[in-house]
Amino acid sequence: MSLTVVIGGTRSGKSEHAERLALASGAPVRYVATADPDDGSMAERVAAHAARRPAGWTTVVAGDDLAATVPEGQTSLLDGLGTWIGGVLHRGTGDVAVEIEKLVAAAGAAEVIVVAEEAGQGMLPLDALSRRWLDLLGESVQRLADAAGRVDYVVAGRVIPLSARAAAAPGAGDLRHPGDLRHPGDLRHHGDRDVRSGDADHAVNVLSGGPPPWLRAALESALTADAERYPDDTEARATTAARHGRTPEEVVVTNGAAEALWLLGPALRPRLAACVHPGFTEAEAALHVHGIPVTRVLRDPEHDFVLDPRAVPEAADLVIVGNPGWTLDPASALLALRRPGRLLVVDEAFMDMVPGAAESLAGERLDDVIVVRIGYALAPPGLASRLEAVRPAWSANALALAALVAAADHPGELARLADRVVAERLDLTRRLTAIAGVRVWPSAANFCLVEVADGPGAAGALREAAVAVRPAGSFPGLGPGHIRITARDPDANARVAATLKAAIG
Repeated sequence: MSLTVVIGGTRSGKSEHAERLALASGAPVRYVATADPDDGSMAERVAAHAARRPAGWTTVVAGDDLAATVPEGQTSLLDGLGTWIGGVLHRGTGDVAVEIEKLVAAAGAAEVIVVAEEAGQGMLPLDALSRRWLDLLGESVQRLADAAGRVDYVVAGRVIPLSARAAAAPGAGDLRHPGDLRHPGDLRHHGDRDVRSGDADHAVNVLSGGPPPWLRAALESALTADAERYPDDTEARATTAARHGRTPEEVVVTNGAAEALWLLGPALRPRLAACVHPGFTEAEAALHVHGIPVTRVLRDPEHDFVLDPRAVPEAADLVIVGNPGWTLDPASALLALRRPGRLLVVDEAFMDMVPGAAESLAGERLDDVIVVRIGYALAPPGLASRLEAVRPAWSANALALAALVAAADHPGELARLADRVVAERLDLTRRLTAIAGVRVWPSAANFCLVEVADGPGAAGALREAAVAVRPAGSFPGLGPGHIRITARDPDANARVAATLKAAIG
C-alpha cells in the first residue's frame, strides 16, 4: 500500500491537507487521534478537528502500540506524531523507535498518512525531557520520510511537495507525482497504443476519412503562408470567441484539449480535485504530476452512467467532468456541481459531435466555470489569465490555429459532421445490440461501450483479425470485461460486429 508524511508547524494547515489526502484515497478512513481526550485544554481543538471530518470516518485513540491502530486494506490518518511521542514519554511505557518501525511495516498492507510537527527550527530546549521529545520527533520523522512514497511540507496552508526517496526512480513513461505511488500509470494509456499499422481502427475516437475538403484547404493554405513565422493566435482567439458569444480575453488557445487540462494544476492549485469517471484520464494524470490530491467520483454503469452531483465531496474545490462522455449530461446537472469556492471544468472535447451542441456550457459566461474544447479553453478573463500564465509560448502551431478559424467559419459543415457521427453510432449500436452476450452502452459521441464475459479474450481475438479496439479496463470505474469501440461507416461497423460475435461465440 503506501505511507505518506505531512509535515508542518502549528496551525500551518497540515491537518486539513492530510484530511484531503485521506478523502482522496477512496477507501474507508480511520482517524487515529493522539491527543488525550480527557485533557480539558485540548477539548476545543479536538472538537474542531472532529467537526470537519466526514461523518463516515471512524475514530480511535492511539496508545503506545501505534501500529495496532492501522488495519489492513484501509486508510489510516494519524494526527499527530509529536503529540503521540509526548504521550509515550509522559506514560513511560513505550519505545518510540520500535513503534515507528512497526508502523512502517504496517504501511505495507494499508494506506497510512502521518501528520507530524516540524521539529528543530529554534534553539534546543533547556530541559532534558523537551530535548528528548525533540530528538525523538526529528528521528521519527526522518525514518518515516525515508520509507514514505510521498512527503508534503505545509506552510501557511500552502503545500510544498518534497521528493520521497522511495520514489526516486519511477518507471519509464511514468509521469505521476514523484512522491505519490498510489495511482496506476495506465491513466496515460490511450487508444492509439492499441492500433498497429494496417489495423482497422476502432480504437481511436477521431472521424475516419481524414480532414474534410474545407478543412484540408485551410491547412494547406496555412502550411504555405504561415510556416516561416511564429504562430499568431490573434485571429483564432477572435473567431473562436465570436463563435461562442465570448470575448477574445475569455479564450485560451491550446494544443488540443489535453494541454488545456494539463494547465489546470499549476494555474489553479486546488486543495482537492474531484475527477468524474469513467472519462478522459489525462486530467487526473496531470493533477497527480503536480502533487494535487484527487478523489474519484464514479458514475454507475447500472444507471447508464448518469451524473449524480451529490456524489462529489463538498471539500472538492475543483471538479472536472467530461460532457459528452459515456453519456450526455444535462446542463442543469453540471451546474448543480457549483459551490462557493469551487471551480467547475467541463471537458467538451466531443461536443462538436452532438447535433446542435445540446447541453453545452461554452456560451455561458460564469465566473466559476471553465469549458475545454478541442484546441482551446473558455474561461472568465481572470481564470483565462491564470491559464495563459502557465501555457508554453506558441504551443498551438499554425495548422492548429488555422483549424480553429476554419471550424468557426463553417458551422454548417460541423453540423453535417455531427449528423454523420449520430448515423454511424446508431448503426454500430444496432449491430452490437444484436449479438448475444454483449451489453451495450451507446455514448453521445462516436463510440460505444460494450461489456462481454471475457474482455481480454475478445480484444485479443479482434487484434488477431487486424481489428483494433480499446480495452477499457484502465478507465476508473470500468472492468476487464469492458471494451470501447469507435463507430465507422456501415461496412466497417459490420466487420467489427461480426468479428466480435465470432470472438465470443
